Amino acid sequence: MNYFCIKKIMVYGYLRVSTDEQDAQNQTLGIKSKAVQLGFAISEWIEDSGVSGIKEPEDRKLGIILREMKEGDIIIASELSRFGRKTFMVMRILELCMKQRVKVYTVKDGYELGDNIQSKVLAFAFGLAAEIEREMISQRTKEALARKRAEGVILGRPKGSKAKTNKLSNHKQQIISLLKDGVSQNSIARILGVHRHTVNAFVKVNRNIIFPNDITFKHRWGKCGENRSKEKA
Repeated sequence: MNYFCIKKIMVYGYLRVSTDEQDAQNQTLGIKSKAVQLGFAISEWIEDSGVSGIKEPEDRKLGIILREMKEGDIIIASELSRFGRKTFMVMRILELCMKQRVKVYTVKDGYELGDNIQSKVLAFAFGLAAEIEREMISQRTKEALARKRAEGVILGRPKGSKAKTNKLSNHKQQIISLLKDGVSQNSIARILGVHRHTVNAFVKVNRNIIFPNDITFKHRWGKCGENRSKEKA
């Protein structure tokens, strides 16, 4: 006997609002109206209140959507800038949505991320922007290391000393961003100026904290996550 699993499509209404109550009401009304126009009803509201758009998505409630969203789901927001104040950050979010086949609509921008030609063109732009960002991070790191060497600073761990478990703690958000962009652990090690084993060990120890219940993470970094055979079981 064959069993068919009916997948429930989630329609998320995302708000990032100031402390102004009227701002929240305006965004809510706009998103509801957009949902009706598209023939949907909001399944779940996610609100970041009084939170700066500069903060990484994982440090906001927006991270809930990014972790739980699946193919076919829909996100409706007031405007693209609600996802973040940094262009590359917004592009990373939209790129992840595209890879997960999640549709995104905005009210004020009239933006749509779906299966149309516009989205295919944007897919190229997102990939290019992500590559540019990685190159910029790498270049800034190289320049900083060169400056330290010029100042006579001895880089690296003293010979014979033991590595500390929190060596990369200050780089956690950067590591998260790079992993989500599909950057390999070897590349991250080069960018941060550490051995690849250091990055690998850090990801293994912190995987549940960095990417709790993140399917995308497990898919890309199965060796550092749960055993893939268990996932298939």
